[in-house]
Amino acid sequence: MEKLTRAFYDRDTLEVARDLLGCHLIHRVAGEELVVRITETEAYIGAVDKACHAYGGRRTARTETLYARPGTAYVYLIYGMYHCLNFVTEGEGTAAAVLLRGVEAVEGADRMARNRFGRDLSQLTAYQRKNFLNGPGKVCKAMAITRAHNGLDLTGETLFLCGGGLPAGEIHAGKRIGIDYAEEAVDFPWRFWI
Repeated sequence: MEKLTRAFYDRDTLEVARDLLGCHLIHRVAGEELVVRITETEAYIGAVDKACHAYGGRRTARTETLYARPGTAYVYLIYGMYHCLNFVTEGEGTAAAVLLRGVEAVEGADRMARNRFGRDLSQLTAYQRKNFLNGPGKVCKAMAITRAHNGLDLTGETLFLCGGGLPAGEIHAGKRIGIDYAEEAVDFPWRFWI
């Protein structure tokens, strides 16, 4: 599979969110490659989306990365303890990104399990296995992604994506999760999964 180029991200955010499904995210850390296949994403578009950190053009130290060039990692902390990875989309200066919500392990699963639970995958309970990589904070902990990766170029050699893609018929769409405060944006069908 080929590494995704900046042109992949420099497109409509909803298209990118769908097209990321089935792609592989690779994080090279401590001499090891952690590889996952993307199974769930959510789109956020600042100009019209009350759930986006940069809604209405809001610019803060936290949101500045959302305005970076497409193909930049936007990593932020929620609840003071969970990191979330987003892929900046559309043109530089436009606040839009895709949140990585869920993945499945491809390579390095034992390391990911140790990152999350302190033990190998084979030692996890059935509940832990079922809920291993099904949330943005869980994914970042397993993949060892932190705020230190905020602003990282996703076309580099440390944290990057490789193409895959799926036929449109395999993709589901629905409301995003955990944004009850976002008024009409709660109903936007901008969550995609396989």
